[in-house]
Amino acid sequence: MSVAKRVLVAGASGYLGRYALKEFKDRGYFVRALVRNPEKLKVAGPHGEPAVFDLADEVVAGDVTVPDTIARVCDGMDIVFSAIGLTKPEAHTSIEVDHLGNRRILESALGAKVSRFIYVSVFNQDKMAEVSTIKAHELFVDDLKASGISWAVIRPNGYFSDMGRFFDMARGGHIFMAGEGERKINPIHGADLAKVCVDAVEGDNREIPAGGPDTYTFREIMELAFEACGKSVWITSLPIWLAEGGLFVAGIFNRNLADLLSFAIEALKFDHVAPAYGTRHLKEFFAELAEGSR
Repeated sequence: MSVAKRVLVAGASGYLGRYALKEFKDRGYFVRALVRNPEKLKVAGPHGEPAVFDLADEVVAGDVTVPDTIARVCDGMDIVFSAIGLTKPEAHTSIEVDHLGNRRILESALGAKVSRFIYVSVFNQDKMAEVSTIKAHELFVDDLKASGISWAVIRPNGYFSDMGRFFDMARGGHIFMAGEGERKINPIHGADLAKVCVDAVEGDNREIPAGGPDTYTFREIMELAFEACGKSVWITSLPIWLAEGGLFVAGIFNRNLADLLSFAIEALKFDHVAPAYGTRHLKEFFAELAEGSR
């Protein structure tokens, strides 16, 4: 009887992390979940992602910005999967979380002689190289590639949960948008992306860009969100230069917020069409959000 491979899922309470934990478990892995707050795993996420506390074989409370809490987190593991990344303004910066936090996990993995490290970064990183959050992700990618460990870097172009923010704004009745929204993207559902991530356990060192089955302009996505909410479309387009001016003001008061908004504005400047994976559709996702909000 073969022994199940053991995987650490870092960032297990996030949108992708929950689906990755479930996918690893469904494929027979022993799963250790690393989260800051284990209680979050006991309830569903805000965009329909499942509660997964009972699926994990072990749950470890740790904070990647506090080295002592994660120093031995990879002990006994065969694989590390990390979806850790700053997604909302916090006391910490992207460098502290996305780069240095992941590097601490990598150091633990090297000490534990983990065989492979799967990391989730960003698609089109070369076109947004000056954005702080992208820099932080890519600094860690550089560390990972130089470490000598077997690796894979997954590059999604946008999660359904990211599109869920458009839904939240549409439900409020109005969306402000930088630019005209004519650029295209094929975002991917977390469950579909999780399959790509777990598939990447087997194979050589490589980078894997990934999107979903349907391509829309950003404006079309916003219109879909209004349709799902049963509201009239009300989108106000702001010139890019005006949105960027707002970043300067935001940065005076909250540098972390400005960095995250900078990523969002840059993303609206060009297409993000990645190789298509999966079977889940954005229109159905919005319908599920609408049903859940009634």
